[in-house]
Amino acid sequence: MMLTSEKLPTNPVYTSLITQYAFKNQKLFQWRKEKSGTNPDHYSHATLVDKALQLLKERIRKGDSLAYFLRGQLYFEEGWYEEALQQFEEIKEKDHQAIYQLGVMYYDGLGTPVNAEKGMEYMKKIVDCPCPKARHLQFAAAYNLGRAYYEGKGVKRSDEEAERLWLFAADNGNPKASVKAQSILGLYYSTKEPKELEKAFYWHSEACGNGNLESQGALGLMYFYGQGIRQDTEAALHCLREAAERGNVYAQGNLVEYYYKMKFFTKCVTFSKRIADYDEVHDIPMIAQVTDCLPEFIIRGMALSSFYHARCLQLGLGITKDEAGAKHYYSKACRLNPALADELHSLLIHQRI
Repeated sequence: MMLTSEKLPTNPVYTSLITQYAFKNQKLFQWRKEKSGTNPDHYSHATLVDKALQLLKERIRKGDSLAYFLRGQLYFEEGWYEEALQQFEEIKEKDHQAIYQLGVMYYDGLGTPVNAEKGMEYMKKIVDCPCPKARHLQFAAAYNLGRAYYEGKGVKRSDEEAERLWLFAADNGNPKASVKAQSILGLYYSTKEPKELEKAFYWHSEACGNGNLESQGALGLMYFYGQGIRQDTEAALHCLREAAERGNVYAQGNLVEYYYKMKFFTKCVTFSKRIADYDEVHDIPMIAQVTDCLPEFIIRGMALSSFYHARCLQLGLGITKDEAGAKHYYSKACRLNPALADELHSLLIHQRI
């Protein structure tokens, strides 16, 4: 299970400067877009970023200490990691959010070579900090430390310590704690040996109730297969469909499989093609960023969709037969997730698909 860092928790006093500027100047930007004929999306975003940086520069000139962090965060959100790293390094002695972001950047190698030990040091500073201004960061920092122990990066691997830190970060399902930790606990208890499926269902329920998209899809599968809870197809489909509508690709892939097995072939073809045609290089990181779902499960959903789309093309189910197209999508499924493709191929050979 390959994990990702938790995004910077929202500070009650922080609002995106780009959002502020766009809201205050909606009519101005609309008029300029109409007059210029420039691509509206590119023009709008590039202009707002530039205006935000100008505003921040002016606020820094006037002595606004928060503006230093906001400029670093803007760099970070735009993917200008080297500039963000430099800005956060300059203010780390005065800003806890800068310390948190430095922990993420060193651990993940953003704008700098990977240095898991240094990343952990910064996260420990946040967890151990008695300052009230760091309180909103501590649950997320504990999740990130748990991830380090689970992965054995920068520290000796320990599932027990990872579990302890994630339980602290999850804080009994508190919506203001680390919802990501709540979801990861659900995944952890469903994959460890021996599995603890009742605990997995509990934590996925808590995380889903707090808005976590990954856990909503996981709950659908647990209801579908009766894992940790009584089997309930209606509840399963409700969770999977809602998760799919919100962008959970793994839930989408499992719905494709369900439609195929139920012989809803036209629906299967339409749904599977859209998912199977996601670009492997660009779409996976973008979807992971937007949905906060793990890339591993996004890839699995794409592989499921590619395989069943290929099967429909091969047999002419809900679509005209196309052997060349079938070969293309079978190959994509194998490329995305060889183990899953092999498992599905085995089911096909034994005529269970």
